[in-house]
Amino acid sequence: MPMTVDLFVQLRREPDVEAPDLVAVDATDRLLLDEAAAGIAAHPEGVVLVEDSHGALTLGAVALHGAARPRVHQDALLGELALAANADRVGLAGSYRSLDLGPELVQGATTVLVKAPKSLDALREVAEVVAADADPGVTLLVGGRVKHMTHAMNDVLRDSFTDVHATLARQKSRVLVARGPRPGDRSFPRCREHADLGLTVCAHGAAFAGTKVDRGTRALLAVLPGAVPEAATALDLGCGTGLLAAALARARPALHVTAADQSAAAVASARATAAVNGLVERMHVVRDDAATSLPAGSVDLVVCNPPFHLGTTVADTAADRLFTGAARVLRPGGELWCVYNSHLPHRRALQRMVGPTRQVTRDPTFTVIASTRR
Repeated sequence: MPMTVDLFVQLRREPDVEAPDLVAVDATDRLLLDEAAAGIAAHPEGVVLVEDSHGALTLGAVALHGAARPRVHQDALLGELALAANADRVGLAGSYRSLDLGPELVQGATTVLVKAPKSLDALREVAEVVAADADPGVTLLVGGRVKHMTHAMNDVLRDSFTDVHATLARQKSRVLVARGPRPGDRSFPRCREHADLGLTVCAHGAAFAGTKVDRGTRALLAVLPGAVPEAATALDLGCGTGLLAAALARARPALHVTAADQSAAAVASARATAAVNGLVERMHVVRDDAATSLPAGSVDLVVCNPPFHLGTTVADTAADRLFTGAARVLRPGGELWCVYNSHLPHRRALQRMVGPTRQVTRDPTFTVIASTRR
């Protein structure tokens, strides 16, 4: 126990955002590590961690249970950066490998620990990947807060595994245990044609809204023709499946469009969306944190449908990070066109961070505003 306490007390969320209800280590991390202890000890080279929030699972598996260079996939780039920073902090840099969600991640894996993702599709894609390429004797453990675990999660796992059961709850967390993989065809990315938009949307499991077009994106799409018509460069910031970028690239062939997101699933989805719509040459897709890979003052137009949740916690800081990034990359006189839930106080934040802000359209649910870089 002292070793656990000493390790976990050193872990931080940075560079991820902070909020009162957000922590670097939680009860689910601890329960997953305890449930996996025997499996890790038996096959220390066969350990895989998926959606390790900030490094507690990976570093705990190495330091507490002897995992040998476990393979790790984190959808969020900020999670990867936090894991790297925590590994340096506790002297475990280089003790793991970060990989994409695919065969190389799980090849021959015997113990796979997963922090339960927010969507069933995200869980389904992980289960399909593990069932297809892990060791036939693999044990998949999916942990989460009891209030967020549903019977539908069991059903999703049963599509890829023969034996699924739940552990007893501890500190309001629970683990689903799946064994007996049933390999099948991978069903992601999925693509859906939207005839009214003249575009097809492709999505991996963890991409926001999947192949649907959420109402906020539709509100922004409706006014997009009026967004800086003379722009030569544009950025879809927090691009998700890349629909806004695709709409700009299709409507304005001379426009240089970049789509950026910190989510690995979003980036893969946006690239698939670009490919299926014949826009690969017009859309440049990058994975980064709030447009940090773009030069300052290099963009004429930024479009953004920002998140307002961090996991299951509402936090303005999720959007503020994107607004700060938009202000940095916009040239003076360039504009940020942003859609958000009408009850949120984003207009004041944008006025302060970017510059003069005007309302483009508003209804009881969504507001679209344009902010001009000072």
